[in-house]
Amino acid sequence: MKLYCNGLSASADDLAGALTNYGHFTSLQVRDGAVQGLDLHLQRLQQGTQELFATALDTHQVQAWMWHALHAANVRDASLRVTVYSHCFDFRQPLQAVPVDVLIAVAAPVTLPAASRSLRTVRYQRDLPHLKHVGTFPLFEHRRAALQAGADDALFVGDGGVISEGTTWNIGLAAGDTLVWPQAPALRGTQERLLQAGWDGDQQVRPVTLEALAGFTGAFACNSVGVWPISRIDALALPDSEALCARARAVLAAVPWQPLAG
Repeated sequence: MKLYCNGLSASADDLAGALTNYGHFTSLQVRDGAVQGLDLHLQRLQQGTQELFATALDTHQVQAWMWHALHAANVRDASLRVTVYSHCFDFRQPLQAVPVDVLIAVAAPVTLPAASRSLRTVRYQRDLPHLKHVGTFPLFEHRRAALQAGADDALFVGDGGVISEGTTWNIGLAAGDTLVWPQAPALRGTQERLLQAGWDGDQQVRPVTLEALAGFTGAFACNSVGVWPISRIDALALPDSEALCARARAVLAAVPWQPLAG
């Protein structure tokens, strides 16, 4: 992994500033110097910066730094994590105006395994769920607990038994020929939005309770890495997940890749 801060190789001081644990980020896959949903990732960074720091983010500059990081790392395929924080942020004076820093991590590209996964439901609601903030400890701990219990990952259930999202992904469910996106406080992912825009069949966004899961026969999970089928949620088997996931992958295959350069 290689790290760059504000367009330069990251120093120890840059990384020390990120330890405050106040900030937000987006993660994306780059192939041949291009990204699917690049505009959505930049919008996410812009909105998060406005909410957490009350300042505007120059997304054109951020895009240029992303391209520079790829060039400096001498790669065209990569996983990027773009984090917005401030080395000047002081938790004792959180309303003080501070300049923001952009930390870009360049790592090897991720290829998603084709295997389906099982889920364990857990009662949990992320803090500020609409933000992709750096407070990720509970997400990874719930995934770890799910693995210890014999599942592959965790699905969050909030107030009123309403399903929201997975640890680091969104979920789509099949009710007959209709694709249902659970409506609840959650991080609305870039991949979810691309699938919603390109889906060629009926789809709904509505609350889905844990008790209502018995009415679904298929499910997939999605994030910037891709889409994968869900074979089981707790004791509920989902036999139509592979076919549903194949439809979702076909939608994403038609989504254009936006070049970082320029």
